[in-house]
Amino acid sequence: MSTPKHFAEKLLQIKALQVNLQNPYTWASGWRSPVYCDNRKTLSYPHVRDFVKSELANMVLEHFPDAEVIAGVATAGIPHGVMAADLLKLPFIYVRSKPKEHGMGNQIEGVLEKGQKVVVIEDLVSTGKSSLETVEVLRAAGAEIIGMCALFTYGFVAADEAFAKAGVPLKTISNYQALMEVAEEQKLLAPEQVQTFAQWRIDPANWNN
Repeated sequence: MSTPKHFAEKLLQIKALQVNLQNPYTWASGWRSPVYCDNRKTLSYPHVRDFVKSELANMVLEHFPDAEVIAGVATAGIPHGVMAADLLKLPFIYVRSKPKEHGMGNQIEGVLEKGQKVVVIEDLVSTGKSSLETVEVLRAAGAEIIGMCALFTYGFVAADEAFAKAGVPLKTISNYQALMEVAEEQKLLAPEQVQTFAQWRIDPANWNN
């Protein structure tokens, strides 16, 4: 079994990934979705947590061997980023969604030197908006962003275009296509439902089931 499918299977087992066509989930954006992904749950399962740590570290070594710093996206990207950085023996920093309102008013926590090559760790990529906002904060501070690694992506066309425009290579452990394949194999989806799931990914903002 491929790594994307293997990880999708793990996420389904611990209910970090859930599928429900009868009662779709509502995202913070207002979008209705037949899928809900909560990668924070992986932290409560040591065997899955170790798998994630190892995969992220291997991903950085394979695709971004020049990385000098690992940066986590607050808050969900922080624990995964810390574990990967620890395994890689690299410095770790994290980026807040907005500057701290007291003390030094930092938005980037940790030590970042101008010109350092940074790999950003994210837990989940949907539209890519918040992930790429983090990239812009780091670039403004003088970092050279050489890539981003995430646990899961929905594979939206808009996200692919946004990452390409920003010049940020994105690598993920698993993805929506792998989820659909595993869900079909495990009979979580009937054959006729697979097409509905595929249609949702094409136009999630206007999907209505």
